[in-house]
Amino acid sequence: MRAGSQARLAAEWRRRTRENIKGEIDVTEDRLKEMRTELDTINSELLQLLSKRADVVERIGHLKHARGVSMYDPEREKEQLEKLVEENPGPFPDAAIRHLFKQIFQASLGLEDQQRKLLVSRARTVADTVVTVRGVEIGGGKPVIVAGPCSVETPEQMEKVGQLLNAQGITFMRGGAFKPRTSPYDFQGLGEPGLRMLKQTAQQFGFVTISEIMNPADVEMALQYIDVIQVGARNMQNFDLLKAVGSTRVPVLLKRGLSATIEELIYAAEYIASKGNEKIILCERGIRTYEKATRNTLDISAVPILKQETHLPVLVDVTHSTGRKDIMIPVAKAALAVGADGVMVEVHPEPSVALSDSKQQMNFAEFTAFMDALRAGQFIASAQPVNS
Repeated sequence: MRAGSQARLAAEWRRRTRENIKGEIDVTEDRLKEMRTELDTINSELLQLLSKRADVVERIGHLKHARGVSMYDPEREKEQLEKLVEENPGPFPDAAIRHLFKQIFQASLGLEDQQRKLLVSRARTVADTVVTVRGVEIGGGKPVIVAGPCSVETPEQMEKVGQLLNAQGITFMRGGAFKPRTSPYDFQGLGEPGLRMLKQTAQQFGFVTISEIMNPADVEMALQYIDVIQVGARNMQNFDLLKAVGSTRVPVLLKRGLSATIEELIYAAEYIASKGNEKIILCERGIRTYEKATRNTLDISAVPILKQETHLPVLVDVTHSTGRKDIMIPVAKAALAVGADGVMVEVHPEPSVALSDSKQQMNFAEFTAFMDALRAGQFIASAQPVNS
């Protein structure tokens, strides 16, 4: 065969090969488009089915809510997952089926969360809650000062502090009788005798008393002596305690935990409200960060956020948040300026010999200067003795 003929045959073979390949590619592309279109249709159908499922879930949620039944039913979820695994035709492995439907179930529970408005939320109650204790309001537009020693120590100590607070026109007296301390060897408080001393001082001067309770079993006993139950930072997520104080109708001062988020604080308040007690006062007291300049880091932005997200009054503890007496005046001004309903502060006749937190408690001269500065800036009203 001549060389020219061989070249023509080779060229023809290459041409036909290219045409065949192109044809195969065209067929593959067409098939790929068809399968993608089919997949799009399936996705749309899945979306419609998911929406239909969500509609049924919402209707079930309404019925359960009306009956006071929890939306989450772990036993039924377990049964559903087992049934789906049994019906699994493949190619997904059983573990993948469990994971996929678990995500769908969780999304369905999220629908209920969106519908349910927390009892403490601003979305449920637009008006501000005003907590009234023995005729005195917290959250009514007039900032309050809550003051007193870190720990109740002696009758003489309490009487001296009482005289000072009375002269300053302060109504709310705080004093610790149960002290959760980092070290087991530090002063833990006097317990019930301390509460008794606090009440005796309050009766003498006409104060409203606030003190921390740590154990749910102590709540009933404590109500003999105190007007406001304080749930401290270390007990913010002591859920048994939250339920116990929620079952009373006594006002509760709830402090933010050492490393708690604002959301966690709000849900802790919801624990109390869910038991029927909405007389809740929130307290920002600083959170733990890497900063060492202050005892804690005061999250001043928490005040307006809590005021927007909830209808509850909010206090700021300037003592525990800073641990520094030299900056408590500007910090208190800042707290009141951003909308706090009051501030908490510790004062002691002789802080250097105090049994707890001696460095952060103000002496009487420092406390008087603190109050004078707040009055000079018109952050609080002029002094009118409580028991004149």
